[in-house]
Amino acid sequence: MLHPNVIKNINLPAANPGIDEGFYLNDLARGDVIELATAHHNYRLVKRADTHVHISGHPMFCPDPIEVEIEGSFGNGAPAKPKPGFIRRGMHLIIKHPVFDLVTTSQIREIHKLS
Repeated sequence: MLHPNVIKNINLPAANPGIDEGFYLNDLARGDVIELATAHHNYRLVKRADTHVHISGHPMFCPDPIEVEIEGSFGNGAPAKPKPGFIRRGMHLIIKHPVFDLVTTSQIREIHKLS
């Protein structure tokens, strides 16, 4: 299980940016699994296509895996338009949910690639 006070690096190929610079879902293969811990919840993302993932981990928005589109992430302050599919530690993830529309997570504390 992820712990919000532990920072780990995502194991992306050397050609892709590391966790400190962020990464794009398009740089991951279909089926890759990402564990993402925010200040309040632990999420599991399974890459589908483009910026689409199956996400689970939130008791209200995604207790069971549901397909969403990752709009991107933004830092503190008013969000500029996020880059589609971009995720970075220290930022807030924005997802396009099929029922709740846009959902923003608390700050991302840790990201770990499982496969």
